[in-house]
Amino acid sequence: MKIRPFHLALPTAKLDETQTFYCQTLGCTLGRTSSEWIDLNLFGHQLVFHVTGSDPLPESYNPVDAHSVPIPHFGVVLTPDQHRELCRRITGKVEMIIEPSVRFEGTPGEQRTVFFRDPNGYALEFKSFANDNDLFAPF
Repeated sequence: MKIRPFHLALPTAKLDETQTFYCQTLGCTLGRTSSEWIDLNLFGHQLVFHVTGSDPLPESYNPVDAHSVPIPHFGVVLTPDQHRELCRRITGKVEMIIEPSVRFEGTPGEQRTVFFRDPNGYALEFKSFANDNDLFAPF
């Protein structure tokens, strides 16, 4: 089964800053734009930010593998090489929530992960598995 791209649209009050962060820091490419919204290619997925005048989504936390994980968060499951490159690219340029690390070590769900914030305060998680078949494997 070929995975289809997801689409996520979020509010922002910082359209220019958001575009700079996603394009220059994360390496996204810019799609269609207007003065009120931008489309971004986030590793083949469509991420859209709209100027709405509303605040970012409210946040809470959940304990996962000895970390306080922000909810909501979003991101992409990358290949191990892509994950290493992203971590190299963002080091010193983003507000880290959880530094690059290995979670669930020694289990089928073992994954490399990193959590950080964008200029809007949204939490992002990018992760990778040595074997993508472990994405939904039980512990």
